[in-house]
Amino acid sequence: MSVLFTVGYEGTDIDRFVRTLKAAGVRQLADVRAVPVSRKAGFSKKKLAARLAEEGIEYFHFVSLGDPKPGRDAARAGEFDLFRSIYGTHMQTEPAQDALRDLTDTVQAAPTCLLCFERDPETCHRTIVAREISEEVGFDIFNLFADDPDRYVRNAAKLPRFHSGEGATAA
Repeated sequence: MSVLFTVGYEGTDIDRFVRTLKAAGVRQLADVRAVPVSRKAGFSKKKLAARLAEEGIEYFHFVSLGDPKPGRDAARAGEFDLFRSIYGTHMQTEPAQDALRDLTDTVQAAPTCLLCFERDPETCHRTIVAREISEEVGFDIFNLFADDPDRYVRNAAKLPRFHSGEGATAA
């Protein structure tokens, strides 16, 4: 079975972040932030895309899959049931469904990682997006933590790998 990675950049810097992606074999980064700007150096859209291009990683932004402001506010307040409800409603919109189809096509092409800010994947909408894609194409989800890329270097043989053509739509 093939794999879809997810990662948050909370608690890391751009160098460790990129090393983590490279150690995992990621070739495409799918940014699912509604607002792709950051106070953390290197994580705003243009600088991130340029840095990733230097490293041979393609950058895509799926703005319609970003969490709307009320959902972000609920998550920030620790109201995760409300956050999930707001995001679930957002995911039913036509722009979100169109973006989800585009993202699903993208992740089938090469090893891809979904990006958002939150370190904890269970409190981030990227997990909801990843689960939707996983159900559609049959990929396993593997959450990366970019604060210690050496863990992935040390355990490279144990990392799941992308297998082109695998998944429900390949049959």
